[in-house]
Amino acid sequence: MISTKRRVFLKGTLAAGTVGVAVGAGLLAPSKLLAAWPADMMQAEGLDSAMQAALGSADVPDGDIQLSAPEIAENGAVVPVSVETGMSDVTEMAIFVELNNNPLTSRYVLASGTHPTVSTRIRMGESSNVIAAVKSGGNWYKTVQEVKVTVGGCGG
Repeated sequence: MISTKRRVFLKGTLAAGTVGVAVGAGLLAPSKLLAAWPADMMQAEGLDSAMQAALGSADVPDGDIQLSAPEIAENGAVVPVSVETGMSDVTEMAIFVELNNNPLTSRYVLASGTHPTVSTRIRMGESSNVIAAVKSGGNWYKTVQEVKVTVGGCGG
């Protein structure tokens, strides 16, 4: 039993060391290891430009979307948010915070047949509207909820 754990540990150490040497030698770049990062979406400043980059339009109609977020968040660094919809043929979801420097907090591509639900924690710099967008049948729809962020967690 001890020798099995030792072998697993040594194999893991050897694999990590090999990858580290390859990265250090320039044979593997982190960008080759990670998925492409959509900088135009994630670095867009202002809600309209972020929605334009992520959704293709800043003019998105309201839809049948349930956005669950606290009315008052005592810690803007970890605000729990859930998005769910009963719409059919949902392929993507996105969450924006209107007054953040970079409003797009996250964007999800859903596999076919997936129940359209997403739960995450987002960062909010100040009290703002949280916008959830859902792509259903090739069209984007949104809903909005205001979340107040308290200073110092005092609830007021």
